[in-house]
Amino acid sequence: MTTLICGSLAFDTIMGFEGRFAAQILPEQLHILNVSFLVPTLRRDWGGCAGNIAYAMRQLGGQPLPVATLGSDGAEYLERLRQLGIGTGFIKTLPDAYTAQAMIMTDQDNNQITAFHPGAMARAHENALPLPLPDALDARLAIISPDGREAMCQRAEQFARAGIAFVFDPGQGLPMFDGAELAHFVELADWVAVNDYEGRMLCERMGQTLADISRRVRGLIVTLGGPGCDVWQAGAQTHVPAATPTAVVDPTGCGDAWRGALLYGLEQGWPLERCAALGNRLGALKVATRGPQNYTLAPQVG
Repeated sequence: MTTLICGSLAFDTIMGFEGRFAAQILPEQLHILNVSFLVPTLRRDWGGCAGNIAYAMRQLGGQPLPVATLGSDGAEYLERLRQLGIGTGFIKTLPDAYTAQAMIMTDQDNNQITAFHPGAMARAHENALPLPLPDALDARLAIISPDGREAMCQRAEQFARAGIAFVFDPGQGLPMFDGAELAHFVELADWVAVNDYEGRMLCERMGQTLADISRRVRGLIVTLGGPGCDVWQAGAQTHVPAATPTAVVDPTGCGDAWRGALLYGLEQGWPLERCAALGNRLGALKVATRGPQNYTLAPQVG
């Protein structure tokens, strides 16, 4: 079975700040904020939600198929995906745009400040899905992760009409939508995945509780970072404890690794709690490695 991974492909520039952001930002001076951070370490990595999720799924043996856009500088990314055995047939290159770029700065407490240039991602709606999809793809599962606003709306409607079950993963794109729009996404989706901050924002904008939202889908998962995650089904909450990482090195891409594991488990027809437990283990593996796509699967993780 093929899983469609809708979202961004991006280059991540990751910088390490050896202090704490909180010590450099004075709350009473926020109206005239002017700060500079010395970042002794810098690296450039493959990133973007669709790329990171597809990488995680492929590590586990899944069959991800990204649906995304790249810019004129994206040829190397395409080649990397092919070398990983990830299909590129639904990736469109836009010659008059740059590939999305994320500039991520992490302090010693793993807090992050990110600047993001959407580039080709903002025009993801120009990459139309050829529906109905060929039977040979056997595409029955998808995820809508952060992408261009119009593309996210289009994909949700298309999947609902085509009968393709999907995970709604609004991520950092959540602020683009008001309560009514988010409620419509939830109405169309089969599962919703958010972190704890996004979960609070989702509830606030929709005017509902997590229990309420979980009754409208097959499952709602709230990732909590270090403590693990909560799985909500039909109004009932189940906590799934975290896996212990060997080291805490870089949180970039941990949520995407978790989602790749979720999709792999859903591909296998597992209960949601088992999918979440695998997500916790893969997230623990990723956090011990710098960059979102540089970890390799340990035998015990799958």
